[in-house]
Amino acid sequence: MAATKHAQQIKEDSQQYLTTALLQLLQTHDLNEIKVTDLIKRAGVSRMAFYRNYQALEDILRAYFAPQIKAIFDDVIRQVPSEDKLRDMAAFFSDFYADLALAATRNYEYIIQQIFTDNMARYYAQGSEWEDLDATKRRYWVTFMSAGVYGIWREWLLHGKGESLDDIHILIGTLQNATVGALKVGAQFTTILEANYPHKNVPASKD
Repeated sequence: MAATKHAQQIKEDSQQYLTTALLQLLQTHDLNEIKVTDLIKRAGVSRMAFYRNYQALEDILRAYFAPQIKAIFDDVIRQVPSEDKLRDMAAFFSDFYADLALAATRNYEYIIQQIFTDNMARYYAQGSEWEDLDATKRRYWVTFMSAGVYGIWREWLLHGKGESLDDIHILIGTLQNATVGALKVGAQFTTILEANYPHKNVPASKD
């Protein structure tokens, strides 16, 4: 048992050293300029230690950002009180600004956006407001909303946070409800046309 705990501690230490070293190197280098050799030298660990934990440098960043972003979405999915949710979001964005700005500068923002998109899909999988959309519309709507919501938060965060957090939160909710509502109305309209004009060439919704 003691040996197992010791091995686990070594693993966690190695991950921490590698994460810290990579974030330090990213202050002055693009992600694609950094080699594993550079990283392990900076971290003070062996090459074996790196490959025991990760397959690529991107894996370190995914492991670093994923829990932070997941925690914010967990608040939304669990429907915690609005005051608590906004407080957690304010703390997150206060810390996250520097990370996102660096990611945009050093060409690894795509990692953050993919984690965000995965969590958006997780959130939308829990909702009932859009579950009656057909599979095709829902898939494209989730893709559309994920890109749009990420873009809104990015624009707000990187351009001075001119609006209040609550205003941005309300804006996203309004856009979300408006777009899913438009899809539902469109589907209902098509159904009515098909029912009343069965012999006309009414474009059918595609599943």
